[in-house]
Amino acid sequence: MDDTKIIDLFFERDETAIRYASEKYGNRLRSLSHSIVKDRQTAEECENDTYTEAWDTIPPHEPRSYLYAFLARIIRHFSLNCCRNRSRLKRSAFICELSAEMEQCIPAPDDVQCRIEDKVFADAINEFLSRLDEEKRNIFVRRYWYLDSIASISEHFALSQSKIKTTLFRCRNELREYLEKEGYSI
Repeated sequence: MDDTKIIDLFFERDETAIRYASEKYGNRLRSLSHSIVKDRQTAEECENDTYTEAWDTIPPHEPRSYLYAFLARIIRHFSLNCCRNRSRLKRSAFICELSAEMEQCIPAPDDVQCRIEDKVFADAINEFLSRLDEEKRNIFVRRYWYLDSIASISEHFALSQSKIKTTLFRCRNELREYLEKEGYSI
């Protein structure tokens, strides 16, 4: 079933919308969550929470042309929250490693004004990503959105791990330079 029909079912408050969304995107959503939480049961709980959140937010949201991205954003949020809650005393090394990589090119949200500018900042990052060639953009997104390991990205793109690391390093540097030109202090 296509996304438009699934969204129509959500608008009609027909619970089969959840079943169709699960059939179409469930495996991808669980995989995304599992790559973050590293636990099958927790990933399934995040998936269920995602469908509940989608039920509560459609309407007013109407993600007809981007249902998977809409659901992926929700499940990623739930999965990261699970990691934060689970590791309050013991930080997850994997997520800390990725955070440390990105700290070098993303400004810290040190005040309320910075939080207000989140949308503008997201637009700036999207603009930066649109300027990258497709392979670099996909590598960057796989690493920092889907939290894929260097090894899995290397395998997916049939490139060496050192090539992936170099590409990511250069992309982070380019992102830092781009954001500084846009007026963000790093």
